[in-house]
Amino acid sequence: MSLVIARSFTVKKHPDEEASGYATPDIEKKTVISVTQQSTAISADEVLSDLHKKKQSWFQRSQPRDPDAIATQPSVYDDPDLVEEYKPRPDWEGIHRFDPAARWTWAEEDKIVRKLDLRIIIWACIMITALELDKSNIQQANADNFLADIRLSRDGGFTPTVILYLSYFYKHHELSIRLGYWYAASSLADMLAGLLAYGILHLGGHGGQAGWRWLFLIEGLLTLALGLLAIILLPPSATQTAHWARGKKGWFTAREETIMVNRLLREDPSKGSMHNRQPLTAKLVWMSIKDFDLWPLYIVGILFSAPYTTVSQYFTLQLKDYGFSTFNIILLSLPYSAIGIITRILLTYAGEIFGSLAWMGVLAQLWCLPFLIYMNVVDLSQTNKWIVWSILTLFLGFPNAHALQAGWVSRNSNSVRTRAIAAAIYNMSTQLSAIIASNIYQDWDAPRYVIGNRVLLSIVGVNMAIYMAIKAYYMLRNRQRDRKWNAMTEDQRVDYVATTRDEGNQRLDFRFAH
Repeated sequence: MSLVIARSFTVKKHPDEEASGYATPDIEKKTVISVTQQSTAISADEVLSDLHKKKQSWFQRSQPRDPDAIATQPSVYDDPDLVEEYKPRPDWEGIHRFDPAARWTWAEEDKIVRKLDLRIIIWACIMITALELDKSNIQQANADNFLADIRLSRDGGFTPTVILYLSYFYKHHELSIRLGYWYAASSLADMLAGLLAYGILHLGGHGGQAGWRWLFLIEGLLTLALGLLAIILLPPSATQTAHWARGKKGWFTAREETIMVNRLLREDPSKGSMHNRQPLTAKLVWMSIKDFDLWPLYIVGILFSAPYTTVSQYFTLQLKDYGFSTFNIILLSLPYSAIGIITRILLTYAGEIFGSLAWMGVLAQLWCLPFLIYMNVVDLSQTNKWIVWSILTLFLGFPNAHALQAGWVSRNSNSVRTRAIAAAIYNMSTQLSAIIASNIYQDWDAPRYVIGNRVLLSIVGVNMAIYMAIKAYYMLRNRQRDRKWNAMTEDQRVDYVATTRDEGNQRLDFRFAH
């Protein structure tokens, strides 16, 4: 998300800043008209933080920064005439910590982010691991005659809720990286599911029950226990951590809460537009659904993972057809999950490093291309089983762009209302992708799946075209807004900010990430 500044002004020092000895020179702020093509971690301004001049760590293409330097990023809150226009609503949960004049150092901000990672992200990863265990055990159960036992012929609300919840604590570029780890935890769950299934399926026959029944029971109870713990261990917001289970004084000091609230609002003032207890009315839901600027991301959500999902759903069944034993199949499913964890995280980092989200989606599809070409040219049913396993394992090590795109939807929403609904719609589109993927391979096309593999190859080509079209669309939208914004005087811009009825990503001072 990117807001452009309406006019030039001078930033005054906060009294606490002078007492602390941290120098923030009074430099005139320049009007900034910038298209969001780079990580929102780096401001295009020079007043409060010169992070864009200082290189940081290798994955952010920068050198170490001074921990004692001011970390406060320039924002619309530095203009005293605009503070009231962007001020959070009175009943917002963090309003008592809102302070446009607050200043803090990188050492303080980094300490807070580490705390959030330890207390929020790790637990979020544990939850999705438990959720994915229940989903993955279907695949493991297939290796234990699950489908035959229940006489079948052949993947809610958790994901969008967690994405919205994490946005209460992290900046946009931080959220994308954390979502990479969060979704990687689901791949880790696939590996754990294999290891657990290897042991639990040996219970087959005990109590007169099949092994897959024991698998569902034990892993389901684990998920239930973790879900109950999450209710009391996860706080509603960064300023509401005090609780008997989390400590009477909470996790953060008043100073740390002030930093957390203001660092988020400075990057995205829309995060104060709704409080965390406010329900979404039918009207608000409809307003979010008809936000056509997010439709391109929903469209790509429908197809981007279809090739991967199709092959992964049949992976254990294909290995069984090649004569691998039940327990060998479970162990042979582990490597592609491990590869997927690495490639998913690398892709997410690359998106922030190069500031190009759409091209990362194209790169992920290019990964699939050589393997699908091989599967279309070679008859796998007549190929050595270890070659087949190697090809499928590398293919399923696919650098899934799901985390990158979930963060993309979040940063292009520019309002809590849209962010909540958009995350749900995007997640629904990925579930629709699973439905499509489940119908690409047909029994009449087995065992080579000639038609199915041609369809998968075509989908990869379509996906790459969609990603490039999305990038072109958002670039065009940003240029249209730049022309309108540049044609306005400073007074007209300030008047627009004060009087506009445009909301969320429809505002002229918002720029789309691509």
